[in-house]
Amino acid sequence: MKLPGQDAIARQADEHLVTHRVKLPRKMVEHPIRQVAKRLSMALVVLVVTAFIVYVDKEGYNDNSDGSLDLLDAFYYATVTLSTTGYGDITPVSDGARLTNIFVITPLRVLFLIILVGTTLEALTERTREEWRLNRWRSTLRDHTVVVGFGTKGRSAIKTVCATGLSKERVVVVDPSSKAIDAATADGYAGVIGDATRSEVLKRAELHRARQIIIATQRDDTAVLVALTARQLNRGAKIVAAVREEENAPLLKQSGADAVITSASAAGRLLGLSVLSPSAGMVMEDLIQQGSGMDIIERPVIKAEVGKTPRETADLVVSVVRGHRVLGYDDPDVGKLELTDRLITIVRATPGTQVAPDIRPLPRS
Repeated sequence: MKLPGQDAIARQADEHLVTHRVKLPRKMVEHPIRQVAKRLSMALVVLVVTAFIVYVDKEGYNDNSDGSLDLLDAFYYATVTLSTTGYGDITPVSDGARLTNIFVITPLRVLFLIILVGTTLEALTERTREEWRLNRWRSTLRDHTVVVGFGTKGRSAIKTVCATGLSKERVVVVDPSSKAIDAATADGYAGVIGDATRSEVLKRAELHRARQIIIATQRDDTAVLVALTARQLNRGAKIVAAVREEENAPLLKQSGADAVITSASAAGRLLGLSVLSPSAGMVMEDLIQQGSGMDIIERPVIKAEVGKTPRETADLVVSVVRGHRVLGYDDPDVGKLELTDRLITIVRATPGTQVAPDIRPLPRS
């Protein structure tokens, strides 16, 4: 049974999926009107050059109407010749005029035709190039990040992940709005237009080969359906989702999400903390902004730290991840650090540097 509002989303997605289903980021191209004006100018130049060549050698041409050739006749002959109309009322009669037609005017005619059909040729070339790019993109995309929803939450999540060193080429955005996908491709991300609750849409995003999935939809019921579909397609990917209502978080975890962030509650807690202590609120805001000030990261324990307590490490350790448990730095169960442990630490962010591949930032709201 479909949840309320899903039919409207599906209809909106179907409208957009008719023509463009996958959009790849591309370089800015010249405005179409400017392109047409440039081609018309080139065609006009070819026409004027041809008419000038004919007029210079006007004695080598014969006009059946009056026998002489003036400037208007030269432009008329150039027009009907370049357009391959060829009425035959004006003809080259001298050897020089005929040689000029063979070696000069004929190449100009070919150039003129190429300019006129340039739009069609460019459309065919662009279509072939886009198809080649799409096939190459699909064949090389592995262990990427799929972001469902390109609203405020989705944009912030992508920005945070990319701040750790993930390239934009390894991010795929899925959204039912064509405007959102246009914005995503303008920022350098690949985009898929469609309803992410449908498996065929997620397959176009190559979700079955993704390493991590971020669900940042506007509705909680949509997030649940997306999580169910995504987990069915990819059993090993890490799925992180955001919900508005805290009561929906357990349902989302049952649907396959590894971590669930309650956006409304998280924002409310930050607001409350800022009221009690504006400085503490500023610190928390700094921690959740990856790449500036202080960052909170997850990293493995190095050999030199094995056998030590969390307080004896060089970094500021706040928690220890042991197996599936997250223990506080002062938890008696932590004892000595083990090689299989992972540390959640607070470090000073260095602008322009990237996080090492084995160091992962914590999920953010």
